[in-house]
Amino acid sequence: MKPFNVFPYDSKINFMRLRWVSTILALALMLLAIGSMVFNSFPNGRFDGSRTFNYALDFFGGALVELRFEKPVDTELVREKLADAGFPNAQVQSLGSETELLVRQKAETEGTGDEAVGQLAERIVQAVQMPGNAARVVRSDAMGKQVGNELASNAALALTFVILGFLIYIAMRFEWKFAVAAILTTLHDVIVVLGWFSLTGHEFDLTVLAGVLAVMGFSINDTIVVFDRVRENFRSMRADPAAILNASVNQTLSRTVITSFVALLTVVALYIYGGGSLRGMAEAQIIGIILGTISSIFVACPLLMWLGVTKQDLMPKARDEAALARRP
Repeated sequence: MKPFNVFPYDSKINFMRLRWVSTILALALMLLAIGSMVFNSFPNGRFDGSRTFNYALDFFGGALVELRFEKPVDTELVREKLADAGFPNAQVQSLGSETELLVRQKAETEGTGDEAVGQLAERIVQAVQMPGNAARVVRSDAMGKQVGNELASNAALALTFVILGFLIYIAMRFEWKFAVAAILTTLHDVIVVLGWFSLTGHEFDLTVLAGVLAVMGFSINDTIVVFDRVRENFRSMRADPAAILNASVNQTLSRTVITSFVALLTVVALYIYGGGSLRGMAEAQIIGIILGTISSIFVACPLLMWLGVTKQDLMPKARDEAALARRP
């Protein structure tokens, strides 16, 4: 595989010398993201969790309106017409036919009954009417706020379950300093991605949540690859922890960059050609892949240095006590 190496296997880049800069930048990004979420959650000095992100219809009550046009219609043109008519956050997606569209719109009031949904559907039809291409409502359904709250609760449980699963796995496979560094690195990536959506006001729906969960998996995978190489190098190298960490990052650098680049190509294609319904997920994954790559190189191992990793931490305690005792 050496011809495919982007960086020489025996590179001597001193990443640990940059640990002050990388740690400060990572902390600044994390604080900015948290600050954005906190600021949005207190719009009038009082906590309002519904303002933290620009939540989509998935998390709040609203209406789903299925439209059928007489002739093929452009989805982007329909979005523009709805935005001009006062529906800037309406979700428009094709139903597999060029003449059928599904419009999702958050509830403007607490009322999501049949009468309110019917009135909303009439306004949407009036907004998208085009000369020579009339639209009509095929069906319209209400989605109550209770369903949205249930989805939000399930989303929070999913995030909690994934975090706990990572903690258990890393605690079983690595020593506690490795586990703490891996979890902090992963949380950094996730918080910055969430902060991006809070800061920009881009719509936050269930597909974005799926993208965030994918970011967690990508980030932890990259970090574990580096940490595995750290343990392998300690068994074969006689050096201080900083030298071992530097060598490990350099040896996995090509693998990290190539894997991330291939994954990035996929999600960029999804962002460009996947349509509006998948754009949020692709956006979360693009940011997460870039962050995960950078953090596995510049954050994970420096965190081990700050945690004071030693030879005892770098080798399993029980079965390697004899080998550890023989080392200087």
